[in-house]
Amino acid sequence: MTEPSKEQTTTIVDVEEDLPGYSTSTLRKCLVVFTTSFVTLTACFSSTSLFSAATDVARDLKTTPEIINASSAGVLFCMGLSNFLWGPLIPLFGRLYTYNCCIVALLIWTVAASVAPTLQTFIVFRILSGFQGTFFHVTGQALLAEYFPPVKRGTATGFFLCGTVIGPPLGPLIAGIVVTYADWRVILYIQSGMILLGLVLSLLFLKEGGKAATMKSSSLLEIVLCFSPMKVFRLMKYPNLLLTDLACGLLAWSQYSLLSSPHQILVSQYNLTSPLISGLFYLSPAFGFLVGTLIGGRLSDHTVRSWIKQRAGLRLPQDRLRSGFVSWFLIIPAASLIFGWGVDKQVGGLALPIVTAFFSAAGILSAFAGLNTYCAEVMPLNRQEAIASKYLVQYTVSAIASGTTIPMIDTIGVGLQSTISVVLVYVAGALCVITALYGIDMQNWVDKRSSNMKEVEIMIPT
Repeated sequence: MTEPSKEQTTTIVDVEEDLPGYSTSTLRKCLVVFTTSFVTLTACFSSTSLFSAATDVARDLKTTPEIINASSAGVLFCMGLSNFLWGPLIPLFGRLYTYNCCIVALLIWTVAASVAPTLQTFIVFRILSGFQGTFFHVTGQALLAEYFPPVKRGTATGFFLCGTVIGPPLGPLIAGIVVTYADWRVILYIQSGMILLGLVLSLLFLKEGGKAATMKSSSLLEIVLCFSPMKVFRLMKYPNLLLTDLACGLLAWSQYSLLSSPHQILVSQYNLTSPLISGLFYLSPAFGFLVGTLIGGRLSDHTVRSWIKQRAGLRLPQDRLRSGFVSWFLIIPAASLIFGWGVDKQVGGLALPIVTAFFSAAGILSAFAGLNTYCAEVMPLNRQEAIASKYLVQYTVSAIASGTTIPMIDTIGVGLQSTISVVLVYVAGALCVITALYGIDMQNWVDKRSSNMKEVEIMIPT
């Protein structure tokens, strides 16, 4: 493949060469990363917090654990839709104001769910809390892109993702401990306190940056058009963005298969029924997620710098996808297969799934680090929408994985279920390889085609 010229890639490489936030102090940047990461953690905590407490919640609300798990899948699905609700408010009220309002809404729905007297009201408030979810992911990454130049953005994104990756395993970990010694509603009380702390941090440290309101004097029709989802779907005409969105979705299948299965595996394979033990098992993937995202972020930055040197100063966002190849094709498949078939054949005792869950989690998030940063920088003029498209696909698949993993394990066994996950990981890895090699060519092809179509429209007489 011939290397693209600098002229060909101007729209990607040169748009954000010197944003004002780059000169902000290191302390301020660290506070921005910590705050956005913590707020995101609170939303992710909610998505999985009842995995290890489903039996206790079901007993209190007079239903079945399957219904409670289905509500958690509903939360995940709504998280993928959250940017369609909150994203359009940014041009009306500004990014930071909308961000803080979203935190308040999450706090209100979480408190309401914690005191819900019936199953119906509990499910309604749980689902409503999901509609805030990935807006924090999207806006957090958009804010970081305003503070960190491309060669440092992967590391910053890696630390930001600590919130997104620690939250899901932290939820069932704390839930397992709580329901062993207290009522399950304490889980939601704890989450409410975390959200309140996140709001305070946001008000204190996120005072600068973020897109200002651009539609302060708008007609009702213009406001309604803001809520059109086509701004997100339209970007999916770019094959490079669509392929990475699909890769994120397929990788999310492995992530949420890993997160939703421990309780079932511990009960069916090891006869361990204690919620406390189920919760403590999540320490393994939690540490794996943390290690993977930190290493993956730094590795993606190193990969970008290396390819900049090879191209004599030319940076292409797609280069950072190369940093995940080892994870895609070696670490995740090996760890997942050993985990699944080791448990299925009861080899290695409880130590085997604990160790392999760590490596599987580390590989998943190492691969995610490059993907997340790529989606945040490949469309600098449409960053919010590009990231939103990724999370739409990612959390839709996460919801499906969360709702189907346990029935699948019951039907075909954890070994075959893990094998299916590995096949999906290989497909996702192949999509990333294609994008890493031809991403800029695909993007330029769409831009050129769109430009030619506009020229034809101008030439056609009216």
